[in-house]
Amino acid sequence: MQPTWYVTFESRKTGLLPKRRSPRETRTFATEAEAKIFARAKLEDGLIVFAGTINPHSPRRLIPSNGVHLWLAESQEDSTQRAAPSDDDG
Repeated sequence: MQPTWYVTFESRKTGLLPKRRSPRETRTFATEAEAKIFARAKLEDGLIVFAGTINPHSPRRLIPSNGVHLWLAESQEDSTQRAAPSDDDG
């Protein structure tokens, strides 16, 4: 399965080497769920995170760092709605 999502996060300087070339790292994922798990872990580490879909995946999504919390909440809302019984039951 080809990756369709990416998560980019700031990387902390480690070691005694001079300035890093890029203060960010990016990981790719086959599913949005995998990307969310990874992004949540990086946020819990206190890092700045943003994410999105890899071209040419459609629909295209870009989740800026100030919108990551809302993006992560989407999965919780979806699973809550699926778990809730509907009024049609009974």
